[in-house]
Amino acid sequence: MDVKLKPFDFAQAAARAGMPQVAERVRQATQPQAVAPASFQTSFSAALKAVSATQTQASEMQKQVQLGNSSVSLEETMIAMQKAQIGFQATLQVRNKLVQAYTDIMNMPM
Repeated sequence: MDVKLKPFDFAQAAARAGMPQVAERVRQATQPQAVAPASFQTSFSAALKAVSATQTQASEMQKQVQLGNSSVSLEETMIAMQKAQIGFQATLQVRNKLVQAYTDIMNMPM
């Protein structure tokens, strides 16, 4: 049995999830270098950094709303928090699938 894996495009997944900022950060972080092509590790690392940045931004916006900063609206803050939550859940699902794939491979008979 020949198993072929398709490359996973985090930027495309983030764009489909309605997170264009995350998609752009992933694209910037995974643009091919002059010598080495983008690997799964760099793509996944960039995606984790983008999700972390989204969560940090949402947290900062939440703090500004609590402090009464009129330049940050409650609606924008709630949207940022939901985007951060969706990004985290997507990352968690990718991690779960990776762990499941690893477990399946390790349980294969030799």
